[in-house]
Amino acid sequence: MRFSLLGILLTFALTAPAIAAEAEFVRVWPGWRDAASFDRIREYFGGEEASVREPILRTQPATREGYYFLVRVKSAAQSAAKIAVSVIRPDHPEAKVFTFPFAPTTSETALNVGLTGADWPGGKAASPVAWKIALLAADGRVLAEHKSFLWEKPAK
Repeated sequence: MRFSLLGILLTFALTAPAIAAEAEFVRVWPGWRDAASFDRIREYFGGEEASVREPILRTQPATREGYYFLVRVKSAAQSAAKIAVSVIRPDHPEAKVFTFPFAPTTSETALNVGLTGADWPGGKAASPVAWKIALLAADGRVLAEHKSFLWEKPAK
């Protein structure tokens, strides 16, 4: 009896990591960022914007200022993943979805995902009513998801 119980426990312990999620959002910090917050010293010497440490994904690449989600995500390397940001803006009651290509190359990545230009018309004074951010596999499966508390009604 002891050996069968020990066998069951050992089997569970070995398979538990396989049951764990493929990815998770460790933290999401939403907020407005001015264009100047992205300036780096190399740009003053003629270099381009550096986004090596923290990749920067923008809806309007030519516009830096906007509403950003600084995201830290843990995941296995994906060859062709996507980040999908769904936002309910104060000026529009329906959710707008923005999708970005993203291929994490390390087990933990921090990145900036920005709604810029015409995609965030409220400027510095506006905040989203609700938001949801998801990491999607190439086939569309949701690997990880994080949302604001206003995104959905709580379960009863």
